[in-house]
Amino acid sequence: MAERISDAEHAVMEVLWDESPLTAQEVAERIPADRDWSANTVKTLLGRLLGKQVIAHEEDGRRYLYRPIVARQSYVAGESQRMIDRLFGGRLSPLVAHLAERDALTNDDIAEIEALLKELKQ
Repeated sequence: MAERISDAEHAVMEVLWDESPLTAQEVAERIPADRDWSANTVKTLLGRLLGKQVIAHEEDGRRYLYRPIVARQSYVAGESQRMIDRLFGGRLSPLVAHLAERDALTNDDIAEIEALLKELKQ
């Protein structure tokens, strides 16, 4: 992905990752109500996402059906790596240390990390 997607665009992507293809109206109906977006707002965001080439559309009569062309997993991997690169010099251990120092890791989190590390060592 050349261009990053905004938080608003991400909300639209979440809808499309959960279910697609969808019309603009169907996307608008699935956006959380607390966003209070009109169908026109959703259409604008869909247009931006088309321009960024992260979704595609196909004609279905007089309407368009939208679907993601960037997988959620690929997006998450890219965003995660960008964050680690920007904030922690591309190294994961300072991120984990930062979380541990802020008491942001629960015992369950620590157990999961230990299990992942054990699996990676094998």
